[in-house]
Amino acid sequence: MPRGGGRPPGETGGQPTETTRRTGGSPLVHFYIPATSSLLERRPRTLKAGDMFGLFDHYGDIIAGPGSPEGLYYRDSRILSQFRLSVAGRRPLLLGSVVTDDNLLLKADLTNPDLFDEEDRLLLPRDTLHIMRTRILHGASCLERLRLQSFGPDPLETTLELAFASDFADLFEVRGHRPAARGERQAELAGENRVILAYRARDGRLQRTVLTFDPPPDRLTLENAVWRLMLEPGARHLLHVYVDVEEGRERRPAGRRTFAGCMRDARRSLRRASGRATAIVTSNELFNEIVRRAIADLYMLIADTPWGPYPYAGIPWFSTPFGRDGIITAMQMLWLDPEVARGVLHFLAATQASEEDPEADAEPGKILHETRQGELARLREVPFGRYYGSVDATPLFVVLAGMYFERTRDVATIRALWPHIVAALDWIDRYGDRDGDGFVEYVRASRTGLANQGWKDSADSIFHADGRLAEGPIALVEVQGYVYAARRHAAELARVLGQWDRARREEEEAARLARRFEEAFWSEEIGCYALALDGDKRPCLVRSSNAGQLLFTGIVSPERAAILARLLLSSSFFSGWGIRTIAVGEARYNPMSYHNGSIWPHDNALIAQGLAAYGFRGETLRVLTGLVDAAGYMDLRRLPELFCGFPRQPTTGPTHYPVACSPQAWASGAILLLLQACLGLRIDAAAGMVQFVHPRLPPFLDEVRLRNLRLGEGHVDLLLRRHGQDVAVNLLEREGDLGVEVCF
Repeated sequence: MPRGGGRPPGETGGQPTETTRRTGGSPLVHFYIPATSSLLERRPRTLKAGDMFGLFDHYGDIIAGPGSPEGLYYRDSRILSQFRLSVAGRRPLLLGSVVTDDNLLLKADLTNPDLFDEEDRLLLPRDTLHIMRTRILHGASCLERLRLQSFGPDPLETTLELAFASDFADLFEVRGHRPAARGERQAELAGENRVILAYRARDGRLQRTVLTFDPPPDRLTLENAVWRLMLEPGARHLLHVYVDVEEGRERRPAGRRTFAGCMRDARRSLRRASGRATAIVTSNELFNEIVRRAIADLYMLIADTPWGPYPYAGIPWFSTPFGRDGIITAMQMLWLDPEVARGVLHFLAATQASEEDPEADAEPGKILHETRQGELARLREVPFGRYYGSVDATPLFVVLAGMYFERTRDVATIRALWPHIVAALDWIDRYGDRDGDGFVEYVRASRTGLANQGWKDSADSIFHADGRLAEGPIALVEVQGYVYAARRHAAELARVLGQWDRARREEEEAARLARRFEEAFWSEEIGCYALALDGDKRPCLVRSSNAGQLLFTGIVSPERAAILARLLLSSSFFSGWGIRTIAVGEARYNPMSYHNGSIWPHDNALIAQGLAAYGFRGETLRVLTGLVDAAGYMDLRRLPELFCGFPRQPTTGPTHYPVACSPQAWASGAILLLLQACLGLRIDAAAGMVQFVHPRLPPFLDEVRLRNLRLGEGHVDLLLRRHGQDVAVNLLEREGDLGVEVCF
């Protein structure tokens, strides 16, 4: 799902190239993004805070080169493209590096290599000087502490150098777009310990990267800082580097800061945010690691906006609000932290389109696809400054509002959102259903927009059985399910607000859609729902995971849900690690593609939630188990945006996708929704009840403990124990008038 913001090779992406081109047998690609290197080659260390994120190598360095995304970024601009440490002109030796479990700190342990003089005499044996680099992002700042300690028997004398530079490249430029021109770069020394690197963009906006060194270096230029080190045996020495962003006339005060103080503030802020969430601890340590990393990633990706918390989509290419991603991530987190859903709803209501703008694919009532703040977006060289080219974000917005109300009974929020919900429903009726056939279709309004506007938005992702690409307007199968669910939720919300006519109308429209949908989309020929209807209303007879997402929406009859369950867990779909995006044997099947045979954790989680809702508990457990096993092979136990769909083989892990975002919000949230699905966990706010409907746990989980599961002012702590195929639920602590119910 991302999305306009960028695509791997052969897929649509977020920026136009200079010319539209055709490659081999691939379709005509307007948004082609070359991938000249794999993120897996370097496995970058990632930090994020608010609108700033950084990709660093294992040394903690930034060495940006052609095709490399390494750098420190702020609001879609790379404010540092080089940040490289050396000892006596040589790169240190790497002892190890890690991002802490809470994602706050990057720590890299380094030491000196063997250092020789010009006559090859050993001056400093390796492993004499220990360098501990510790880095944190906080606000619009990157702070680094270097702790140096000598372990040699004699006094140590050497130099430490930090080379730095900023290309101020727009994120889309990093991904391959060639801008029409560049702005003006400047640099100046500002005293004995400060360097200012500046860039005036073509629209006149000024951005500055301010580097401050403490203590002042012995030599400071516009490109490097050099300290002469003289350490006695066992002595320690501290150096600090502060990297701050300033924009426009904003100037950061040069007052005293401490690394420890900023780290303390960042930890407090993280505790305040993540403290809202239910804590999950199980009897399986691997599963605990996966869950801890997922929750840490989610709260790292969440930014505080004027409207509340919003999960940015993913790093490196999508560190910005995306409508569809934010909505689905909020759904995944709803049971353990409904405040995220509230923030997402308010943000998307505030950015809802109010007028027609074909260049932005905007129409009144439509929900945002993505927003960008970089130079190329501001100049409209790429169309994503505020872009609305997704067909599904609008009905999903209504679905999230309904789910949020079920979880919280927060009438005040729904009342405030109601005009935006009505506008979204009106968009569905007026603009979404372009030909009045009862189905929501899409076709881009301008040549710079996305050609495909569902979550599978690659150029070749919507096709017929013979491989021919579908031509629009296109009605996607899952979108009709989203619309059905949106109308059902809207009817309930309308009743709560006393809008009886609206409630009746939405219920009638939902029933009518369900009948027409079965007639138009079900295919006995393929034993599945068609992927889509093309502009001539011909079904794309392709077996896809899109059809599996229908289970999540409730539009499918129990009989056909059983058919889908068998199909999705058959070998043509289920690889052993997860459910593929399309089945083996389809015309465009390729397990290495972005959307045509790969495995997406969020897609699997939505399908699993649907399977559980229809009572297919065993199938739900298989999906959870496959993805947990896959995460066990991933770096940092982190599920990426997607991975390849090759069949599972004994003693080997899943095959990675080379440019998948990691972390990715809805990939991180997938494990939470999968656990909820297996537990059959529902929160009935109207009844003040936490319910477990036919709970099941996989064999690798004997116990699951949920702490601080909140509803209103109350909360419960629960212990779930597996006994064969049964699960016992024990109430450990309760505060407030909150009940717990188990249904078998």
